Amino acid sequence: MKIKLLSFLYLMFVTAIPMTSMAENNKHVVKAAEGVYKYDPGTGYSSMFIVTTDGVIVIESVDKNHSEGLLKAIKGVTNKPIRYLLHSHNHWDHAKGGKVFRDVGAKILAHAAAYEWMKENPSPDLLLPDDKWEGDRKDIILGDTKLELNYVGMSHGLGMTVFILPKEKIAYIADVVTPNRVGFTILPDFNVKGWLGALKQIESMGFNKAIYSHSHAKEPVGTKADVRKTREFILDLQGAIVAEFKKGTPFGAIPNTVKLPKYSNWAMYDQWLSLNVWGVMLEMHMGPFPWQPTK
Repeated sequence: MKIKLLSFLYLMFVTAIPMTSMAENNKHVVKAAEGVYKYDPGTGYSSMFIVTTDGVIVIESVDKNHSEGLLKAIKGVTNKPIRYLLHSHNHWDHAKGGKVFRDVGAKILAHAAAYEWMKENPSPDLLLPDDKWEGDRKDIILGDTKLELNYVGMSHGLGMTVFILPKEKIAYIADVVTPNRVGFTILPDFNVKGWLGALKQIESMGFNKAIYSHSHAKEPVGTKADVRKTREFILDLQGAIVAEFKKGTPFGAIPNTVKLPKYSNWAMYDQWLSLNVWGVMLEMHMGPFPWQPTK
């Protein structure tokens, strides 16, 4: 009896070790659906990984540190091989860290527009993808899972791709939507007219829930409503700028004059709203549709 008790205690001890390790690796992981996970280490950047019957698909490597943590998190969920690393667009702050996944056998893929930019703009920790895809749509089928890659045009950066899991009705969306937050500073590398077009396109896609690369919402997984709210914010911003112009407000005074109380509870409203106005106002003034809000 004593021997059986000791054997039982020993078994409990050795099995507790990997359980502790797994919990440590998964403390930044949120399960969005069966086989679909969000990795959010609390740095402001989130990735998605998909566990299929034939391996793992990773979206958004960010940088070396993020990728190393992401790899550990994946290993805490599954021992299946990582088949793909997919980039959402060309920006360095999203596309670095690829070596971590190439070293474990993953194929790195990006839209051709992002690929060509990366080729011409090398940077430490940025690997040129193994392959590129062209056009507006590519499907990846791995095991029992289909993933749709949708190029949404000149909106933010180059090669901006929105990823859709049609069966699970889950999207991964980078940068063009950050729930419940105004735009980033002066909206660098945004094409506002194209951004609005991309948001309308995304609203028509087949998903209900979304994992966003940046999230300031209370819920770790967002919804399609966040896309609509972002589009409405841009339109309201354009409309407010046009109203000030029509009132004769001096050009340089408009950014500090425009107020949008509807969004005053959004993150960074006080810090960035006037910078958002500068970004939108300058594009409206210099672009093909001066002082006319986009419908």
